[in-house]
Order: sequence, then C-alpha cells, then structure tokens
Amino acid sequence: MKMKAQPYDIEVGRYEIIMNATDADELGIHAGDRVQVKNRDTITAVVETTDAIIPPGRVGIYREAWEALKTVPDEVVEVIPAERPRSIQYIRKKMDKQKLTSEEMHDIIADIVKGNLTEIEMTSFVTASYIYGMDADEIEWMTRAMVKTGDQISFDTHPVMDHHSIGGVPGNKISLCVVPIVAAAGLLIPKTSSRAITGAAGSADLMEILAPVSFSAEEVKKITTKVGGCLVWGGATNIAPADDKIIGVEYPLSIDPRSQLISSVMAKKYAVGADTMVLDIPMGNQSKIATIQEARKLARDFIELGDRLKMRVECAITYGGSPIGRTIGGGLEVREALTMLEKFEGPTSLIEKTLAISGMMLEMGGVAAKNEGQKMAAEIVKSGKALRKFKEIIEVQGGDPKITSEQVPVGDKVATVLSPQDGYVLEIFNKRLVAVCRTAGAPHDKGAGILIHKKKGEYVKKGDGLFTIYADKEWKLDAAIKESLRDPIMFVEGMVLEKVQVV
Repeated sequence: MKMKAQPYDIEVGRYEIIMNATDADELGIHAGDRVQVKNRDTITAVVETTDAIIPPGRVGIYREAWEALKTVPDEVVEVIPAERPRSIQYIRKKMDKQKLTSEEMHDIIADIVKGNLTEIEMTSFVTASYIYGMDADEIEWMTRAMVKTGDQISFDTHPVMDHHSIGGVPGNKISLCVVPIVAAAGLLIPKTSSRAITGAAGSADLMEILAPVSFSAEEVKKITTKVGGCLVWGGATNIAPADDKIIGVEYPLSIDPRSQLISSVMAKKYAVGADTMVLDIPMGNQSKIATIQEARKLARDFIELGDRLKMRVECAITYGGSPIGRTIGGGLEVREALTMLEKFEGPTSLIEKTLAISGMMLEMGGVAAKNEGQKMAAEIVKSGKALRKFKEIIEVQGGDPKITSEQVPVGDKVATVLSPQDGYVLEIFNKRLVAVCRTAGAPHDKGAGILIHKKKGEYVKKGDGLFTIYADKEWKLDAAIKESLRDPIMFVEGMVLEKVQVV
C-alpha cells in the first residue's frame, strides 16, 4: 500500500509507525504486527492503529524509524505486512523452560537492539529469565551477544582495569575516588557508569556535576589513553546497548534477573577491553543480597563467567546494611568524595571501602605487592596524586579542574529532622532514605539529597539533628519532610514508631 509519510518526533525506543485502523484492516494487520516500510531503504516496524490521530492514506512514523528511513514529510512510502522475528519463537522456548542455543540468544539480543521486539515480547523474555533462570552457557552467550551488538574498545596498553558495584546501598560514591587512585598508579581504567534508576544518584549522575559524561566509545578510548582514566555514562557509548533496553522493561516490574545482572555487568566491562575487574557485592538485609551465602554464590558466578571470557575477576563482599559515608544525592556526595581526595578526611566507611577496592585493583594490576595495595592507595591519596589525576580527568572531559569540594553546589532549601528522644541509632532504613531523597528531587535535581548527622550505633540526645534534607525547590523540600515523618528513615532506641489502637 502506498502512503504519505508523516513524522512524529517522539522517541519510542524502536522502529514504530501508526496507521489509521481502516488502512490496517485493508492490509489485514493489527496493532502489534510488523510491517515493512520502504522508500530508498527498508525497515521493519511495529504497528499502532488509531481511528482519529491520523487519517487514511497517511502513515505516522516515529523518530527512530524516521531517521532510519531518511524520509521527508509527505514522501510516498510503501507499507506491506512483514513476518514476525524468529526470536519470538526463541522467547517462547525460554518461556517453556528450555535452554537456548548461542545462535538463538544472539538473535534475541540483536532484535532487542534493533528495536524489532515490542515491550510485551521483551518483558516476556525478562520474566522467563527471572522465573526459570539461565545456566552458565546461556549467561556467557547472552554476554557475548550484548558485546557483539554494540561498540567495543581495544587498548594497546595492558592491563586494563575496571570495577563495579551491584548497587543497593545509598551513597556509594567511591568511583569518584577509586578511578583517580588507580589511574594515578599508572594503570588504565575506562570506567563507564550508569545513571540512577531507582536510587538517589548513579556514578554518572555524580560525575556530571563536575564534567560532561556523554562520549562515544572512540572518545572514551582517547580520554583514557591520554590521562589514564575516565568516568563516563555508559548509555551514551553504544556499549552493550541491549542493556538499557532490558533495564527499561525490568524497572516497572521491579525485578533484576540474576542472569541479566551478571551479563549486563560483564558485557560492559568486556566491551571496554577490561582484563581485570573488582566486583563490589554489598551484603545485608538492607541491600540486594541478604546473606553471605547468596553473596558467595554470586561471586562464584561472576568469577566463572570471567574465566570463560578470559577476564580476571575478584569480588569484595562488603557491608551493605548502612549508607556509604554521610551523604546521599548529587552535590552532597560529590562534596564528600572530593573532600576525601583533598584532605584524606571523611567518614570511615567511605575511606575504608575506597582504599580496600582500590588496593585490590592495584594488586591485580601488578603495581602493588600482595597485601600492600591498600597501603599504596592511601599513600596515593595522601600525596595528592589522586586529586591531581582527578583534576586531569575532569579537565579532559570538559569540566573545570579548579573546582573544590566547597564550590560544589547543593540545594539551598534545607530542613533538619531532630531526634525525639535520647538514645542510640539502632537502624537506618536504606530504601526509605532513598525514597526521601527522590522526593526531594534526586537524581534530577543535583542539589537534592540528605546529609546524615548520626549513623547506626551512634548516641543522640533529644533535639539533636538526625539528618538534614536538601532540595532545590521549596515544594519538594516540603514533600520530602512529610515523607520522612510519614515513614521514618531512622529508628532511635526507645522510639514508638506508631500506635495502633482498637477504636
């Protein structure tokens, strides 16, 4: 059928068009079916139908498909029915609890990247993976497919280092300190990081306060080669692009299948050319991994996949029951990380975790003797080498290398929540803490966040500040205060959280 093209400047994450229901009936297609759209080029797109948005004889083409076709408004294109991708059969196979082959896994991942699958089809794949899991072969094949369908980096100098945290702990800002420590020791560390999805700030969100973070894979290689390290947003690199699409369907379901977690991390590290990686696995009833047994099992799975990919992986099982440092959210976390590099001062949890992870990497990279890495990392910070290296990284990424911790902006709307009585802080609820930060505006508002005055085990007197909420907007601060009182972040010894009475 010949139709006139009409652009719709809406990003939908795949090739998609919208047709009048009358034209769709004539072609014998329904919403969710595929069609081929042809002008000088040909694409396969998913169909939406409407009775009113677009008239008969015209086809609405969303941004991704419009850019691929390079068409112009009112250009005549041909629309014909197309077969569904073979990968749908393979998704159904996984739903039937059957093992996929390497080729089948590659087809699924390739169709995800190309936008050939609908959200329902991708969700079916993710859900089946969550329910039935994957064996070591399938995880390896998915990892290789995620790498192969995106950009890759290859360095001339080795070893290439990397580290990653599986997340789940607020305030885990250590990448801003680890990267310059490792780079200052003469090792390469091209750190690609994510933005916050459900948290208060991802490493990329934090670095963006100091410098741009959106670079191509080739630019990442140039930056790392020049100064030894970088801290960039992985979503801008086209490295393992299937990952962001998969995360997009995991988020509404609040699930994170173990197979996808492992493949996601390892694909990104493998694609940037990493030879070695230290994986941080926070463990505790407030984090993603509740028990030491779970943490050890996950560590073994990562190490096994590393062996299959010829990548050396070591894992650090860390305490995940409390925030790292005393700040959560944007500018506050950046201030705390910069202070640590400037003065070698800060919360013990931040300093110790930074030095432990950095020390492991220095030993793996061959620049520190066994059991001497942590000491070397401390010396690199104390000497000012780490701070100077971080300023180099900030500058080469387009930021101001003269910025100091005191100059990092934070929200000017503040409120401190006071302790209702004397006692010890017995618990800090990580999820509630993050929820209040997000209500205050994080991660979108860089000045939003929380400064914790009293941590778990510390004594507090009635009227002392427990924590201070920062926000960029007054109404968000008000909402965050109400959220913190409705569902308390902290439990002080002896506090009555709620009275339930029979009326």
